[in-house]
Amino acid sequence: MERVQAPKLVATDVDGTLLGPDDHVPARAVAAIERLVAAGVGFVLVTGRPPRWIPPVLAEVPVARLAVCANGGVLYDAVDDRVLWTRTLAPDALDELATSVAEVLPGSGLAVERVGERAVDGFAPFIAEPAYKHAWPDSDNAVTHRDELLSLPAVKMLVRSPGLSSDAMVAALTPVVGHLADLTFSHPRGLVEMSPPGVTKATGLAEVAARAGVEAADVVAFGDMPNDLEMLRWVGHGVAMGNAHPALREVADEITATNGEDGLALVLERWF
Repeated sequence: MERVQAPKLVATDVDGTLLGPDDHVPARAVAAIERLVAAGVGFVLVTGRPPRWIPPVLAEVPVARLAVCANGGVLYDAVDDRVLWTRTLAPDALDELATSVAEVLPGSGLAVERVGERAVDGFAPFIAEPAYKHAWPDSDNAVTHRDELLSLPAVKMLVRSPGLSSDAMVAALTPVVGHLADLTFSHPRGLVEMSPPGVTKATGLAEVAARAGVEAADVVAFGDMPNDLEMLRWVGHGVAMGNAHPALREVADEITATNGEDGLALVLERWF
């Protein structure tokens, strides 16, 4: 269904949505975003990425400034290189989650994501235990024992079980830890991300919208994976990419082309 009125705020996921299959922002998307910002419309990234993975993206979209990171757990100002706020899991919550995960998915590896005041803040932000098998080849983590993982607040805990699908992991974990954390994923093969209860991309985006004085009805958002579900439900017009997970296709107001076929630009070009 086509939205007639132009949005006052545009939000987009990064991987699989804003970025093309080559991990770069297509020129057509950059041009559309530059036009909407020039028109006075707000633009924000809403991603599972941590702040330190945001500057390379914004280098390709220099008119952007804000990024909701860690699935709603962090608001990062890329221009000032400043973390504006965080939502964290306390050490006792991390410990309880780790115990429950071990019972439900024995053999899983754990990691945690921490943030400081800037994107890179002089400490190891992503630490994992030796049993954690990375989903991406170029990981930037430090390896340590589990006690260290659980010793300080974290914006999210990651659970890795390479032999399972992420859907299966969420199904197994939700009855046991669903009251302790918000569970989601952006990688389909055995990786679940856990945030503080009730913290999602939707809650992070809602705070950005409130700061800008924009109602949910005037926001358009784009996404492709289950960690985008709440965001697409919350906004006035939720757009699933053509390459989106089936769960997003069910809740979206519209399904556009894939991230390799200028799906984001095709929608934005209606107004900008």
